[in-house]
Amino acid sequence: MKNILVTGGAGFIGSCFVRRMTKSHPEFNIIAFDKLTYAGNMDNLLPVSGASNFQFVQGDIADREAVMSAYETHGVDTVVNFAAESHVDRSILSPDAFINSNTVGVHILLESAQKHGIERFLHVSTDEVYGDIEGDHFSLEDDPFKPNSPYSASKAGGDLMVRAYHVTYGMNTIVTRGSNTFGPYQYPEKLMPFFISEAIDDRPLPVYGNGMQVRDWLHVEDHAGGIETALLKGTAGEAYNIAGENQQTNIDVIRLMLKHLNKPETLLKYVPDREGHDRRYAMNADKLKALGWKRLYDAENFDAAVENTVNWYRTNESWWRKIKSGEYLEYYKRQYAARLAAASASPN
Repeated sequence: MKNILVTGGAGFIGSCFVRRMTKSHPEFNIIAFDKLTYAGNMDNLLPVSGASNFQFVQGDIADREAVMSAYETHGVDTVVNFAAESHVDRSILSPDAFINSNTVGVHILLESAQKHGIERFLHVSTDEVYGDIEGDHFSLEDDPFKPNSPYSASKAGGDLMVRAYHVTYGMNTIVTRGSNTFGPYQYPEKLMPFFISEAIDDRPLPVYGNGMQVRDWLHVEDHAGGIETALLKGTAGEAYNIAGENQQTNIDVIRLMLKHLNKPETLLKYVPDREGHDRRYAMNADKLKALGWKRLYDAENFDAAVENTVNWYRTNESWWRKIKSGEYLEYYKRQYAARLAAASASPN
C-alpha cells in the first residue's frame, strides 16, 4: 500500500479522510479524485493542499478512461471509494444520478481496478442499506438489505457489486457502512449544517413529520478513523459497520443545536414527512472495534460535539454562505417551498 486513490475526496467524509491520512501517514501518497459536483468543494482540501504526499485529480468514477488514467498515471495500488450521490431527498427528486454514480460508477471503478491489479479496494457505504430497523435490534454486517429509498437502493447495489468482485474474481475488497455522520465541512443540505445555517439567519426550520425519527449519530473524525482501521487491518471480503452507538431523535438533536445557537424553538415548523422516511437506524460495531477502532466522541460527550460543530459553522460562515446560492436555492425551493406552505407549529 503506497499510492491511495480516494474517490469523492473533496466531499464531506472523503475530505476528512484525505486530511487525516495525508497528515498521519507520510509514507502514503494520497490522490484525491473528485468530479466536483455541487457537494465537492476544493476548500475542504485547503489544509493539505501544500503537502508533498497529496495530489488532486478532477474526474468522474463513471468515466472509464478518466478512472484508468488516474490508476496508471499515479501508480495507484489502493482505492478508497467515497464518491456517491448521498442525499435521500435528492434521490427522491432525481433517482437517475444516484443509480449512475452509486451503482454503475462502482462497477466501473471495480472493473478498472481488476484490470489494473489494484491490491485493495475499500468501498464506503451506509447504514441505510439495512432499511428501517424495528424494536431494539442493531444491524449486523450479514443482515439482509432492505433499502427504502432510491439512495439506499443504489448504495446496496454498489455493496453487492463489491461482494461479487471479491467472490467471483478474488479481488481484495472491504466494505464499510457508516451511521449518520456530522461535523465540519458538511454540505448544508444535511440536517445539522442545514438547521444551523438556517437558524443563524432566523429562517423557518422545516421538521419532517413529528421529528421522532431515530438516527445513530457519528462524528466525521470517528467515521474517517473507522475507515482507516478497516483499510489497514480489515480482512478481505468483509464488511464493517462504523456506528456512533449514539441514538438520538431528530427533534432532540435540532433542539440541542438551537440551545447552543441561543435561538428560539418558535423557528421550528412541522412539515409533511418525507416519502418512505425510515424511522430508525441502528448498527452494532463490535466487529470493527475488535480491530482496535475507538471513537473520540461517544454518546456521553455528544452535547459537546454538537456545540463544537455549531461553533465551526458560526465561525466559518464564509465557507457555507457562498454554497447556499444558485443550485442550492433551486433545490431548496423544490424540496421545501410547498412543505413550508403547509407547515404547522405542532408535530404532524
